[in-house]
Amino acid sequence: MHLFSENLALEIASYYRNLALAHGVIPKIFTLVNGDGDQYLFFVDDLRMEKEEEDQFLSYIVQAHDAVSYARGTLVIVQKHEQFIEYAVVDKDDEQAIVCSAELTRDIDDKPIGLTEFEKTMVKRESIVFGRLYDPIELSEAKVEDFESLWEEMKSKILHREMGI
Repeated sequence: MHLFSENLALEIASYYRNLALAHGVIPKIFTLVNGDGDQYLFFVDDLRMEKEEEDQFLSYIVQAHDAVSYARGTLVIVQKHEQFIEYAVVDKDDEQAIVCSAELTRDIDDKPIGLTEFEKTMVKRESIVFGRLYDPIELSEAKVEDFESLWEEMKSKILHREMGI
């Protein structure tokens, strides 16, 4: 696992802690970092796609931007009083992925008030539902054009920064 992916995992933990505790929101996020140090982060819910098309789009984006690492996170509700924020970081050059999980506590009004430290576990990349975004995909020319257009439309909502590796 590259140090870069380890740092991305720490960054996402901080991001989620801030969003949950300071703003009371836990969005589904997706982020990728390419070899030039560009990072893109956006909310998955903004895609408004069926699961299969969403996976194709994310795979397309990972490959089109030559991502060296990507991550996806979400809120996992086991029961009303048992909720977790979980995310996974997948590195292009490693068969292992980082999975992080922290338990979320809410008050009586359902507002997030506490978040444990994120526990990190290493798992096989293929065991993650979205762990195969580096696998080659076959898309029609029309679908590629649709995805390129969607990416352009989304740019105003995408958090982008250049890290300059």
